[in-house]
Amino acid sequence: MAMLLKKVWESVSNRASSCSSSSDESLNPPGDALLSSLGAFDRIPIDVVMQIVRLLGPKDAARLSVVCKSWRSLVSDNRLWIYFLQNYHDSWDSVFFAETNLRSGYPIQAYASHITTELSFMRIYGEREQVPGSVIIDGGSGYCKFGWSKYACPSGRSATFLEFGNIESPMYSRLRHFFATIYSRMQVRPSAQPIVVSLPICHYDDTESAKASRRQLKEAMYSALFDMNAPAVCAINQATLALYAARRTSGIVVNIGFQVTSVVPILHGKVMRKVGVEVVGIGALKVTGFLREQMQQNNINFESLYTVRALKENLCYVAADYDAELCKDTKASLEVPGEGWFTLSKARFKTGEILFQPRIAGVRAMGLHQAVGLCMDHCHAAELTGDDAWFKTVVLSGGTACMPGLAERLEKELHGLLPASVCSGIRVIPPPYGADTAWFGAKVISNLSTFPGTWCVTKKQFKRKSRFNLAW
Repeated sequence: MAMLLKKVWESVSNRASSCSSSSDESLNPPGDALLSSLGAFDRIPIDVVMQIVRLLGPKDAARLSVVCKSWRSLVSDNRLWIYFLQNYHDSWDSVFFAETNLRSGYPIQAYASHITTELSFMRIYGEREQVPGSVIIDGGSGYCKFGWSKYACPSGRSATFLEFGNIESPMYSRLRHFFATIYSRMQVRPSAQPIVVSLPICHYDDTESAKASRRQLKEAMYSALFDMNAPAVCAINQATLALYAARRTSGIVVNIGFQVTSVVPILHGKVMRKVGVEVVGIGALKVTGFLREQMQQNNINFESLYTVRALKENLCYVAADYDAELCKDTKASLEVPGEGWFTLSKARFKTGEILFQPRIAGVRAMGLHQAVGLCMDHCHAAELTGDDAWFKTVVLSGGTACMPGLAERLEKELHGLLPASVCSGIRVIPPPYGADTAWFGAKVISNLSTFPGTWCVTKKQFKRKSRFNLAW
């Protein structure tokens, strides 16, 4: 590659000196040609030259921009840098979504189409390479995923509720213990990089007491991290991050958490608490517990809840038609390491059915489709935008939401429940990255060309009590 760059430089230099010493106008390029010569590469078709530049890679391609105006014009072509970004460690779809919707920070201001075409992806690539990265902690209600933003996936997992320590201890102490544990497992100093923290959406209402509770949690979290010398902190709820992972800034996120399921309307990255966040009293713990009960009723012996979880994750699904499924032979088996083979039949689809018919598990609550339908009714009545398209994308989040058939069943139930004017255009998206969806949403933000920018709060800003409305 070094030899090729040397050849480019020499050929352009020779051509430049030749042009200056000759009075032959035929050596000058036509008016619609490039501003100066590509040297010896003039004899090669331009598409072949572009292929050569692609092979050079982004660093050497960037060096060519200083050779002359012609090479600068050539290597500044957005198509070249889109190619490089497509081979980046983030997917191109995620990169394009982030740079055209999130680069200005919060509140979200999507770029107009004519501005998008004027973006320099060469500059964006360079800026993304300079982004220091961040520590990402997706602190779910049951399980925590953590890792560095430059990693392809989370590097570790732990049970959140075990890491918080004594539940009777003050919030600050529990949070500091939690963050210290994660930093220790990652073997990084808190002062080394910014940190992006996702927390379950909590204190759902728009009442003054709920606002005060959210503020208390927020201040305790910032205080704990800044006392540990974190340089900058970005805190966003899981629902918003799941939406970003699905490359959306508006929609309804259905987050099946450890204890409860939250149905969260989000417009331009902001949770619409005034519209209403619906909460269903069934979460992953109840779903797993119901499968355990069915196994016990059928005299299926197991040694730990881990076995039940493994069976739920590998054998259970949501039926498109529950009554029709009852008449089918649905037996399937799975070998669990250390415990042997297990065979399930109707429990495979009855387990997920409690999300739609909670009474099967003895729970008095709305079905998932009813909660989402009610949320859509509220969004429709609120008339927050000129059209209803913003709330017709439903993104599922959480490990239990990965159950096969759930997205299709929810979409079907919504079409049967809502009037045609509301349900037209509804689309339900399964968790884009499985149980790690919120972590990947944080990764989208962390690798932005403008990060940390306005996404983060610094210690100085925190002390001033400013900019405290970041996506909560």
